Amino acid sequence: MTYFTEETSEQVVTARLDKCESERFKAVMSSAIKHLHGFVKDVQPTMDEWFAAIQFLTKTGQICDDKRQEWILASDTLGVSMLVDAINHRRPDGATENTVLGPFYVENRPHREMGDNICLDGKGAPCLVDGIVTDEQGVPLKGAVVDVWQTNDDGFYSVQQPDEQPDHNMRGVFTTAADGRYWFTTVKPLPYSIPTDGPVGKMLEMMGRHPMRPAHIHFIVSAPGYETLVTHIFVKGDPYLESDAVFGVKESLIVNFEHEGAGWKAKFPVKLKKKA
Repeated sequence: MTYFTEETSEQVVTARLDKCESERFKAVMSSAIKHLHGFVKDVQPTMDEWFAAIQFLTKTGQICDDKRQEWILASDTLGVSMLVDAINHRRPDGATENTVLGPFYVENRPHREMGDNICLDGKGAPCLVDGIVTDEQGVPLKGAVVDVWQTNDDGFYSVQQPDEQPDHNMRGVFTTAADGRYWFTTVKPLPYSIPTDGPVGKMLEMMGRHPMRPAHIHFIVSAPGYETLVTHIFVKGDPYLESDAVFGVKESLIVNFEHEGAGWKAKFPVKLKKKA
């Protein structure tokens, strides 16, 4: 029997996993214990510092509800969401790249007619977004579902202002015809701040980091037989492209928004990867 000491802590704790029936869970927990104990030994926190860490975890959970996911925000701002996404979506050359889902996606979005305006509050500069959904060889995909959402011109998602914005403002789902083309009207996105009134905002402040995200529109694109794509398009020239608070920018997703008449237009062709 080996008793718990500073030197043996990792081995003693992982030994308690000997009856774990799931080999995958055992491997995950063994690694988590190894790295957590290594972190504590490296940092050597005081009791007050460790209690502050426990309070951060507690408050992060307490602020979560069906409209706000502070844990996703924490994962995003620490770069973990992007790392997990990169590991799970290694794209071949030519397929459109993934990026983070973000904490403000909602279920039961409205299906709209092609070309509809998703801006229901009338704020912002009108913008037409269009493109073609194809496979990696450029063959148009019929029946591809294009799910989009973004903040309004005040920088808030509809779920953040349920009493101020119309239901499903700045959200819509579109289905392509045989030509694979999609198009919808929205407003040109603007940079905005992620929520800073919770523990993640305080963490960023203490790290000396800003909470800004560059202007973007969220996309989820799916089609039978193809991997689902979760991505954004970012506005070329945005001042926060190189310092996105959630590390979500990829060069291939930066799109030129062109001024046209009283509004804007942007093209975003999508290439989906076939399922293995």
